[in-house]
Amino acid sequence: MSEGVRGVETANHPAVVEPGRVRQLWHLLEPLHAVLYYAPEVFEEAAALGYDTEERWPSYFPLRAAPLGPAGAERVTSAFYSFSPRMVAEHIDFAWRIASPDAVLKARLRGMDRAYRAIFGDRADSPELAEAAALARRAAESVATAGRPLAAANAESAWPEEPHLQLWQAATILREHRGDGHLAALLVAGLDPIESLVSFAAIGAAPVERFESRGWSREEWAAARERLVARGLLDDLGTATRAGRELRQEVERHTDRLAAEPWQFLGRADTDRLADLLGEFWVAVLGSGLLPSESTLGIGKV
Repeated sequence: MSEGVRGVETANHPAVVEPGRVRQLWHLLEPLHAVLYYAPEVFEEAAALGYDTEERWPSYFPLRAAPLGPAGAERVTSAFYSFSPRMVAEHIDFAWRIASPDAVLKARLRGMDRAYRAIFGDRADSPELAEAAALARRAAESVATAGRPLAAANAESAWPEEPHLQLWQAATILREHRGDGHLAALLVAGLDPIESLVSFAAIGAAPVERFESRGWSREEWAAARERLVARGLLDDLGTATRAGRELRQEVERHTDRLAAEPWQFLGRADTDRLADLLGEFWVAVLGSGLLPSESTLGIGKV
């Protein structure tokens, strides 16, 4: 990281990047990363290692957790935060018996190589993608990873040579950097793992049914809702009160502030250029139909 560049502002290269742009970059990069969990090419690579791919969760946990090494359920639950500990243990307790983290890391790159080439076609080798990859890599290499376990773990991986895989790896580091910061914002707000989901559903980020994928029981959900009602954050129907909406807004603002570092480093001009370049590939990913139309991330709703 070049400390001499960070925060320097000139007439042609202002350092300040607005919070709206910080969030926009997340919106653009998140789908590029998330292809990992939905692409048939990645499922094929995971199945070849021995993972069940009839549903996505048996491969999701090792694919995302592999940079942490052979981490156990408690450490993965801590890093993933909003998943039920039971659900994490169900998949992680056996994950590294099926394949080593190193084997999973290699498989996910093979899968993403094939997936991106299927989605982008000839554009996977375009100068525009190579330029986007170089800018995204600069941003990813600038991040401070103290207190950010998933960003740090992904940042330790060697960079692949191919630009399209560099773009995916940069997107992964940057999304996990933001995600790690988001967990810090939730902790500051006093929202435990399940409360973070209940409060998010309460502002309409996604239907309650969508959050059932995180493995919590109805009894646990109801108990978390009662705790939030007692704090004045939800009404008796489970809808966010004004205080509840304000708290969630502050969580998102805090998350944006904590995610701004790589874009401040890159500078406004290069950040704007990256956003322009990513548009084509973002459209291609969304147009592929691989990603669900609605997720638990609340993109476009928060």
